[in-house]
Amino acid sequence: MSDLMKVPTMAEMTANGEVPEILFWVGCSGSFDDRAKKITKAIVKILNKCEVKFAVLGAEESCTGDPAKRAGNEFLFQMQAMQNIEVLNGYEIKKIVTGCPHCFNTMKNEYPELGGNYEVVHHTQLIQSLIADGKLQMKEGDTFKGKRITFHDPCYLGRGNNVYEAPRSMLEKLDAELVEMKNCKAKGTCCGAGGAQMFKEAEKGDKEVNVKRTEEAMEVKPNIIATGCPFCNTMMTDGVKNKDQEENIEVIDVAELIATAADL
Repeated sequence: MSDLMKVPTMAEMTANGEVPEILFWVGCSGSFDDRAKKITKAIVKILNKCEVKFAVLGAEESCTGDPAKRAGNEFLFQMQAMQNIEVLNGYEIKKIVTGCPHCFNTMKNEYPELGGNYEVVHHTQLIQSLIADGKLQMKEGDTFKGKRITFHDPCYLGRGNNVYEAPRSMLEKLDAELVEMKNCKAKGTCCGAGGAQMFKEAEKGDKEVNVKRTEEAMEVKPNIIATGCPFCNTMMTDGVKNKDQEENIEVIDVAELIATAADL
């Protein structure tokens, strides 16, 4: 395994008497979904490249409870949240980075009232700050030269927490053209996965939400649809497949784009 893929656990670090700068909260998608695992690996490579001292909880990490809460099961949410908070507080965690806006939003805004008070940042915010501080540089070359990239705002990152500039600032570092969809930022259309909709059958209507959003993306003729959420990534990928555009449009997380441009 390369040095860029080293992933220490909190248990290992604590046993060695070490304290990480940041806890990387991998999330359910980033742990178990084959496509999202690639995003997790890109984030890990960036953290290691920038010599950020981080750790993961590993088997001690459980679902944040976001899907349960959005689906209306407050009791299950509180059970899941309290379990995580007990583990996090046990390790005296101060700062957390997430690869998922759903985890980010839940831990940032809903854990405090249950006793979980942490500085929580989304991976686009952390990577953007690493670039701004000069710790991460793009390699010379034309990795994305001539490509048109459009960014799909995840609901819980954008409208939910007003994070619009971090992902765009990162994408502007690439040698590509950043093009905005008609419905973007505060007016961005949902991918259709939030609110636990990812896990249920579609309701009546003439079109799936992710297909509608993919059509909006296709209007600006992108080569790449950039995402900042594993759920959005799945939904937009399915939308591209629905339109038989897999050969023309790729759906890639911003962390993957940056890792590629930095030649990690």
